Formats: sequence, structure tokens, C-alpha cells
Amino acid sequence: MLVKKDYEIPNELFKKEASVYVDSEIPVKAAILYFHGGGLLYGRRQDLPRPHLNTLTQSGYAVVAFDYPLAPAAKLDMIMNDVESSIQYYINHSSELIETSASNEKALPYFLWGRSAGAYLCLIAAGKGTYTQAPAGILSYYGYGFLCDNWFKEPSRHYCTLPKVPESVLSAVPSELHTDGDLDTHYSVYVYARQQGNWLDLFYEGREKFFYLDYTLRACDKLPCPLFCAHSTGDTDVPFSEFTELSNKYHAKRFIVSGTEHDFDRDVKNPFTQKVLDETVAFVEKCLNK
Repeated sequence: MLVKKDYEIPNELFKKEASVYVDSEIPVKAAILYFHGGGLLYGRRQDLPRPHLNTLTQSGYAVVAFDYPLAPAAKLDMIMNDVESSIQYYINHSSELIETSASNEKALPYFLWGRSAGAYLCLIAAGKGTYTQAPAGILSYYGYGFLCDNWFKEPSRHYCTLPKVPESVLSAVPSELHTDGDLDTHYSVYVYARQQGNWLDLFYEGREKFFYLDYTLRACDKLPCPLFCAHSTGDTDVPFSEFTELSNKYHAKRFIVSGTEHDFDRDVKNPFTQKVLDETVAFVEKCLNK
């Protein structure tokens, strides 16, 4: 049976929580640390569909979904620092988060899993490699490393076909630090940013040179663990060329979907959804059995 528990994570700047999902009848052999998508501007940790949680927990994996602060209230340096601290928090406190983990042993093996912007955060965090225990693998669902030029700094052809969103939407989101970005209030900020081509400006402050050095994968020659990448051929948010560069650079295990949906697995009736979950489990098993 799927069981969910919420934990408050110590944080001085904002309220932060993690949701831990396990199957109460199946021993846990590894953890999957999850970071949600939303262009760093919207989304919430509790966005995983039930089939995702069932498939992973019934296969013997705990899913630990963490909050992180959203832009534009938080900028990328703070967001990345928070994600990195979440990973280290799991390593230090796995026996508290996952009760089947013995307290006198090191943390259970863990994987980093993100969808879209969450995958980006996982990739950058892994590339820094500053943890006392390295991840066993990375699961990137339609993620990116800003490896290709321009697509994130120019008006999006897809979003420009939607009704124009005014700059005033920025005033509808809280100016104080927060981790929960409701679609009704926050999604329009992402649409505005992609229509204007100023998405980067909403989450990064600083010289462009340091963005490319510190917050892209362009200077990262090697990841500390195997990579699984899933992407749609006609993705309207993140171009397929970005997936190609990412998967080629790190010799990733690929899962390619024929279609135009960015977050194709959001539709649980899409035949690719269960297939990508099954392929994810197979990848995780292979990494653990090396």
C-alpha cells in the first residue's frame, strides 16, 4: 500500500518540506530524490501522478520529493544551494526520512530525478559533485543543461502562438520566498517570460559569462554516475537538439517519444507513460546491480 509522510526540513529563510512515498509492504532498497518542474517559476513537490508513485514504490524505491524556492523571488544561486542542501540532507538523515534505513549504516543508495527544470537542477547539482555520497544515477525527464544556444533567450515560437501575457502578471506572484507555485497564479509568468525571451532574467542575476560557467553543463565534462534521458521529438519547451547534446555528451540511456508534448508523462493514459516508468525502473536496477 502506498504511504506518504511529510517532513519539515530545517531552513531559516522559508518553510521547507519533503514528502516521502513508500510501499508499506515492500522493503526499500534505494531512494529516488525528486525535484519538480515548472521553469523554476511554478510547480510543487506533490505533482507526481499516482502511476509514477505506484510503479516506483512497488519496485522497492522510496520517492523523496523536496521543496525548493521559486523564481523570481529566489534567484538561481539560492535555488541551487537549496537543492544541493536537500541532497546532503538526505545523505545525513536517510534513516529519519526512510524508516527502513538502519541508522548505523550509510544512507541507502540514491538517484536524482527531475522533470524539466527539476531535471536541470539535478544535472547541475550532480555535476558539482560535492556530496559525501555520490548519486547512483540521474533520471532526466525532458531536462536540459543549456548546452545549445539561444532557445532559452529568444521568444518561443510555441508560446508566441498563445494569447499575449502582459508584464503585470509578475505582480500576481509573491515577492517573498515561497516553494509552492500554483498553476493559476504562476504559470502565466512562465508564458510571459517565454513570449518575451527574458526567461533567464527572471531567475539569474549576474554576468552571462558566469551563468555559462556555473549554471550550465558546458564546462562539465563528466557526470559522477549514469544518466537516463527521456524526451519528445517535437518538445515545444525544450528543443530536441538540447536532448541530443545532453545524451551524447554523457552517453545517456535514451527514451525517445514521438510527439510534441513537453511533459508527455503527465497524461497517464499515454502509452509512453507506463513505458518510460518501466524503462526507468530497469535503468535503476541496472545501476544498483553494477
